[in-house]
Amino acid sequence: MKKLGVAFLLLSLAACQQQKIGFVDNVELMDGYQEKADIEEKYKKRAEVLTKKGDSLSKAIQIEYQDLQSKGLSQRKMQEQLGALQQKSQIVGQQFQQEEREIQLAGQTEMDSVIKKVKKEIKAFGEANGYTYILGGGEGGSVLYGKDTDDLTEEILKILNDKYTK
Repeated sequence: MKKLGVAFLLLSLAACQQQKIGFVDNVELMDGYQEKADIEEKYKKRAEVLTKKGDSLSKAIQIEYQDLQSKGLSQRKMQEQLGALQQKSQIVGQQFQQEEREIQLAGQTEMDSVIKKVKKEIKAFGEANGYTYILGGGEGGSVLYGKDTDDLTEEILKILNDKYTK
């Protein structure tokens, strides 16, 4: 009789402590999140503009170099002009690299903000729906297997995209 009481008590405790666990495919979630896609597109366009600018500056320097060669300058004068052109080229290259770093940093800052927003939304979803844990899956995730019924990716993705479009 005592054993039956202990077993009943253990079953009761186990039932009370049942935990609700779900998972999110991180890769699918981020790939489907429209804000992330918009940020990537924005910085892709900025990088393309910068590349075009760099190409045209490079062509302009190449034209200056060709003009110097066609002028028939003395050896000494040619070396002076080439030194000045090389210095100009280095300055332009440094400015280009600085702009490239600024674009990368701004893009990374915005992506970090998106990741924080996604984590905050996952947490809010978990709290609102009584989840004890929401695990991360996908590449580098911690879920090696999960039932499709426990996959919360689409639900959370819909919430994120709905909030983003408002």
